[in-house]
Amino acid sequence: MIASQQPWIFLLLAGGFEIASTTIYRYTDGLSRPGPTALLLAAGIASLYLLNRAMSGPTGIPIGTAYAVWTGLGAAGTALIGIAIYQEPANLARVALLALLIFSIVGLKFIDPH
Repeated sequence: MIASQQPWIFLLLAGGFEIASTTIYRYTDGLSRPGPTALLLAAGIASLYLLNRAMSGPTGIPIGTAYAVWTGLGAAGTALIGIAIYQEPANLARVALLALLIFSIVGLKFIDPH
């Protein structure tokens, strides 16, 4: 059971690093600050590496599903961080659409034949 879930664990971690990289980007000042820029690059590389691992091997997640989940996690996670930390708008329509996006991501996991 655990081995069959490993690609999904890689994909969730890839999504987490994607969220981290988009959040860190805010602090790079146009990629002119070395520390945040190095963190951005490290998080981006980790995200892409884990995405690749999620799609690799005989139990890998199909590219279409993996990419949809990866970008969806990045988009939803970054938007939620914007709301929680940076006081971005959290009106009913925005929250409902984010919930729909998250529901769709979870749905892709449940329909995956792997």
